Amino acid sequence: MPKQLFLSISLGFRQPYLFAILAMVISYIFLFMLPLISRTALDILLKEPSTTGNWLTMLASAAYTGDDQDSQTLALLLVSATISILLTALAGVFFYLRGYWIASASEGIARRLRDRLLNHLNHLPILFHNNTDTGDLIQRCTSDVETFRVFLSGQVIEIARAILMLLVVTPILFSLHPKMAWLSLASMPLLFFSAILFFRKVKSVFTRVDESEARLTTVLQENLTGIRVVRAFARQDYEIEKFAKSNALFREENKRLMRLLGGYYGFSDFICLGQIGLLLIAGASWTIAGELTVGTLFAFITYESMIIWPIRHMGRVLTDTSKAVVALGRLSEILSEPMESQNELSPQHRLKGDIVLKDVSFCHKGSQPIIDNMSLQIQAGETVAFLGPPGSGKSTIVQLLLRLHDYQQGSIFLDQYELSELNRKYARNQMSIVMQEPFLFAASIRENLILGRRQATEEEIHAATMAAQIHDSILKFPRAYDSMVGERGVTLSGGQRQRIALARALVKQPPILILDDSLSAVDTDTEAKILAALKNQQHHQTTIIIAHRLSSVMHADRIFVLDCGQIIQQGNHETLSEQPGIYQKLCLIQGAIETDIEQSAAMLTAATSELSE
Repeated sequence: MPKQLFLSISLGFRQPYLFAILAMVISYIFLFMLPLISRTALDILLKEPSTTGNWLTMLASAAYTGDDQDSQTLALLLVSATISILLTALAGVFFYLRGYWIASASEGIARRLRDRLLNHLNHLPILFHNNTDTGDLIQRCTSDVETFRVFLSGQVIEIARAILMLLVVTPILFSLHPKMAWLSLASMPLLFFSAILFFRKVKSVFTRVDESEARLTTVLQENLTGIRVVRAFARQDYEIEKFAKSNALFREENKRLMRLLGGYYGFSDFICLGQIGLLLIAGASWTIAGELTVGTLFAFITYESMIIWPIRHMGRVLTDTSKAVVALGRLSEILSEPMESQNELSPQHRLKGDIVLKDVSFCHKGSQPIIDNMSLQIQAGETVAFLGPPGSGKSTIVQLLLRLHDYQQGSIFLDQYELSELNRKYARNQMSIVMQEPFLFAASIRENLILGRRQATEEEIHAATMAAQIHDSILKFPRAYDSMVGERGVTLSGGQRQRIALARALVKQPPILILDDSLSAVDTDTEAKILAALKNQQHHQTTIIIAHRLSSVMHADRIFVLDCGQIIQQGNHETLSEQPGIYQKLCLIQGAIETDIEQSAAMLTAATSELSE
């Protein structure tokens, strides 16, 4: 999978890499000429026999036609320096082009990879997100992508550079002095062997480093997300200790990696410097013996430095390659997860809002049924409510309607369409939901309100906020509808978040509106006003209310009482309050509580009056 992923994301960016390699070849051709010019100039100045100096002497003679020896020497130096500067400048131009094309390609591939990851994550089943740490996903989408980008921007071209050095410099060395050429290549097999051995060891170590970093990111993300809970329970010390343990593990894995890097670089530096020293000793002895000119020895040392350090750098290249392989493998794990299917039926018209469940059953893998052979029918424009103890299946019905989960048995129809045959995006566009825990983005109130319908007009936005009883509160904010709400809406109260989330659902104007315990944070008076406003819109949409307070459900056209995934009672408030069962008990309990509250309030008022007298 990593190989296929690399081939797919690099499509369209391979040409810049080819241009970069071509620019690198041209730049090194210019650089390879510099030692030859220096060799020739040195040999001419030292009056050493040279077979390649005639052309440089001719250029110097053309630049100065006099007979003065010092002037001829100066002319030779000036010509050599001028040619060297020109060659270096040309090499610099092509180095710039190489860097430009490499940066364009690597950044383009990284951007495509990030886009693909986010798109894929947004279309994965909800079960994947339930079972995966958010911190781990963040680490993969940031650190792993950056690791792969660094490899593409630097190490790919380094591999091409090392190959180029070997292919081009080796023939030049043998043309200068075969015995010195063999000696200069003596350490290459040892460097290659140590680099490969290092690569095999460092790959598993980096995998552990990456996994420990992911755990560290998860702990940090959870701590920052739940900082208010941490402070409310005075658990700062516990969280700091938990982070310190993950941080210590990350440090130990990094230390192991650094020890490997230090060992490899120390060993390879010793080999490289020893090779250059050996070449100097042997070259000096051959120069004294007259087998080698000083210029040729200088050229050999220069070429040796040009070739041995890139070969030595192959260890770092292989290290970054191993990191990139591990990172790409971790990214492939995400991209190999099957996305939700989007190939089902997508009608072109708006649904009316009829909902029918026929013998529907659902359970999570290996668990008891949450919905057990349930059947019900909701007419378009009807307001229904689901009531029941926790775990009775109320919210699961909503999740099935949104196709966050797919039912295993039975059928669910939206109008005349089987839900499992409807495109998920289309089905969700026909609904608007206010969650139990409303989530607001770190943006303006207006941006949050038009999340589900970007083209909403100002009048429609105001109508929705008025129905949600939040319009007046918004106008009191410093910038009204353009006020920022902070991350997750932390600058707002719980009731304000719920009402803005409700207004957001109303702005969408869907045929089906779902309120999943979404009025729990507002007072009963505001709740009554909101429900009255929704009642006036009843003919426009089907409304499903999930709640625990009787005041939220008592005005619904029908109430379904659930227990253990089955409907045990149904009817309106008047009917169910007279039938023995859960609903009647709930009426008695909440009625008694309200009576106690009223009596306590009356007693408090009376006591206050007596004290004032």
